[in-house]
Amino acid sequence: MSSDASDHSRFSVLSWNQVQRLDSILGEPIPIHGRGNFPTLSVQPRQMVQVVQEHLEQRGVTIRDVRLNGSAASHVLHQDTGMGYKDLDLIFGVSLKDDHAFRLVKDVVIDCLLDFLPVGVSKERISPLTLREAYVQKLVKVCNDTDRWSLISLSNNTGKNVELKFVDTLRRQFEFSVDSFQISLDSLLLFDRCSETVMSESFHPTVMGESMYGDFQEAMGHLCHRIIATRSPEEIRGGGLLKYCHLLARGFRPVCEAEMKSLQRYMCSRFFIDFSDIGEQQRKLEAYLQNHFAGMEHKRYECLMTLHHVVDESTVCLMGHERRQTLSLISMLTLRVLAEQNAIPMVTNITCYYQPAPYVRDINFNNYYLAHVQPPLVHYSNTHQTWLPCS
Repeated sequence: MSSDASDHSRFSVLSWNQVQRLDSILGEPIPIHGRGNFPTLSVQPRQMVQVVQEHLEQRGVTIRDVRLNGSAASHVLHQDTGMGYKDLDLIFGVSLKDDHAFRLVKDVVIDCLLDFLPVGVSKERISPLTLREAYVQKLVKVCNDTDRWSLISLSNNTGKNVELKFVDTLRRQFEFSVDSFQISLDSLLLFDRCSETVMSESFHPTVMGESMYGDFQEAMGHLCHRIIATRSPEEIRGGGLLKYCHLLARGFRPVCEAEMKSLQRYMCSRFFIDFSDIGEQQRKLEAYLQNHFAGMEHKRYECLMTLHHVVDESTVCLMGHERRQTLSLISMLTLRVLAEQNAIPMVTNITCYYQPAPYVRDINFNNYYLAHVQPPLVHYSNTHQTWLPCS
């Protein structure tokens, strides 16, 4: 296949039903929850994009394009994915040639939050630092030879964060084929600004989708039939292991069992490279469970059990005690999930090998033997870093 044909196969025009779902997602108000006494902001994604675009252009920043990414894009393309979507990932293509450009983008986004404060709130005394502490959950900056991008994640208590990613270069933009889709928003946003006619099946903008995995129709087949496939697995970062177990827990299955055995070893190795300390592992696992299972808490248990099996079966890069320590951590989190769901089985003579979460009272465990194994417990600080490393 020629290079041009291969490039062409990456793209597809969205159907009317897909455009309708995209329009609905962009118009659905999402609450951005403020810390402390700060009010909740009600933000439509299309409004956020338009305000950020306008402010950046006023500061001389050219935006190449704006795209919807991740699980929300997959939901637009195929509503019955079994994955749903939580975060709303919006990608702005910009030039980030130096630290000044990174700071400018961050300052502009935080300044844009003033536009969404409720009527009657005095804005004059609210500093950018105060806005950041009140509404920004995470700031990420990546600047190296292959990747230049930043991420600003706005807080939502249900895990449905609005994530604004500003990308100059990014070597790998997906983990598996089913989350490799990006949808260009430029034509739809232009239609909003220029057309006074309501969209219909016979009159709507042409919206393009792209699969960063490669062949769009192949990736769509994987999405529709719940198949796990990827390319260049050695490039997947440590968090890919959790996404893989999440997909398994949602009923997705590997395209090839033999290849997946190799993939699992890659992902386990990378997970322990990126999160070598047991405290880092606990923070990552707890954050993933919090952010990806809001409203679907029953799936946390399945995901953790799957993770335990994969780590137990595929980890070859750890010393024995390190491996046991990680398995102990996963088991402790699994028991915590069961306790939170009041799903501890009410039978006698059950042996529990790991210490339960500290807030679980002994009264709930009268029939359990608790071995003296203490998994690490991490104490969190209330301070927030200006930038977090990519994970």
